[in-house]
Amino acid sequence: MRSTKSLNLIYDDKPDIVAVFGADHVFRMDPMQMIDQHVASGTGVTVAALPVPRPDATAFGVIQTGKDGRTVEAFLEKPADPPARPGHPDEAFASMGNYVFTADVLVDALRKDAVDSASRHDMGRDIIPMLVRERLAQVYDFLDNQVPGADPRDAGYWRDVGTLDSYFDAHMDLCAVHPVFNLYNERWPILTSVPSLPPAKFVHDDGDRVGRAINSVISNGVIVSGGLVRNAVLSPGVRVNSWSRVERAVLLHNTRVGRHAVVENAILDKNVEVPEGAQVGVDKERDRARGFTVSAGGVTVVGKGQLVPP
Repeated sequence: MRSTKSLNLIYDDKPDIVAVFGADHVFRMDPMQMIDQHVASGTGVTVAALPVPRPDATAFGVIQTGKDGRTVEAFLEKPADPPARPGHPDEAFASMGNYVFTADVLVDALRKDAVDSASRHDMGRDIIPMLVRERLAQVYDFLDNQVPGADPRDAGYWRDVGTLDSYFDAHMDLCAVHPVFNLYNERWPILTSVPSLPPAKFVHDDGDRVGRAINSVISNGVIVSGGLVRNAVLSPGVRVNSWSRVERAVLLHNTRVGRHAVVENAILDKNVEVPEGAQVGVDKERDRARGFTVSAGGVTVVGKGQLVPP
């Protein structure tokens, strides 16, 4: 939400509470628990935060609280020396980018920010620090959020998938035998739109021509035809052909991998064609020379609809 351009949504619906949650984050949460704390406190904004080791907190917006562990005294953007959270000298509160506002407080803050020529009109950099200065901000500890069916392994899971490497890592988190982010929690399911496609299919079992997938997440409409898929996430409509190998990869909708091809440590966007015998992710310098992006973590990215040179 930038400046006041979305205020009509508040004027039309006249809510008492406004929740602003980041769209590029992955987590499981019962937001009503955060809202209940906000309403009970009578504050202007409640900021969700996750305790992280202090050395790791330099990559996040960090919340400094008072001795009560709840009142926000400062909101620091990627500080070199993150302040510890009370009672936990080795941890800091990292902002999750999720906020619950009292509607009147949010409207007043947006109006003030709109006429401030020095403002960047950014929620985390301008609006929240303004409310912190006005003593209207408190923190919500994400670890206090109790989700039915969660276990200690996936409780408190949160990833900001705003970079290629974090996006890739979040997909790899799904592939383990006991995934750190569990999609199979029937007591708190994550609901999404499922396309009307046939079930995934694995075909051929003839010598070294075996269609198989190991430690992978395979969507509807996928056909693994005599190829090997390992530690990968395959979106609807993907086809992996005979004697090919797909390993540590994210393949988006309708991507095709030809015979004897290799795809590893890579993200392939929708409708990518990998022809017979081609390789992606094996030689990073060659990937760069062909115009593909290679992330800081060594993940090759092929853009939407591209044909990989043979």
